[in-house]
Amino acid sequence: MDVVIRAALTFLFVFLLTRIVGRRELSSMEPFDVIMLVVLGDLVQQGITQSDYSLTGVWLAAGTLALMTVAVSYVSFRFRQARVVLEGDPIVLVESGKVIAHNLKRERLTVEEIAEAARLHEVAHLADVEWAILETSGEISIIPKSSS
Repeated sequence: MDVVIRAALTFLFVFLLTRIVGRRELSSMEPFDVIMLVVLGDLVQQGITQSDYSLTGVWLAAGTLALMTVAVSYVSFRFRQARVVLEGDPIVLVESGKVIAHNLKRERLTVEEIAEAARLHEVAHLADVEWAILETSGEISIIPKSSS
């Protein structure tokens, strides 16, 4: 039972850690970030299993993490209020061609990153962007101004 409790607490810690790190950082990982995730995974494994290398310990730890993942997903699906807490809301970065500086600062983004996303959506200038939205997945959606 000790493995299940450690796995559940570790799940909550890692979940909270990913919320603190921010969605944009997690959506665009560099090689160093991938290595850090592997190291984090090893540290988490050691914290969950301690010296229990039995098959039962592995099943309990993996099963607990899987069940908690499904539970978070279900709660997010079922309850709108919980979805905001668990996944966050999309954040408007540009509205009618105007950059919303406090939202960029809050998400630790630069104007250059928004301009890059606009170019990837074939919009040359931020002035031609009606909406730029940081989605909960970490991607930036660009809606160009209509030409009519």
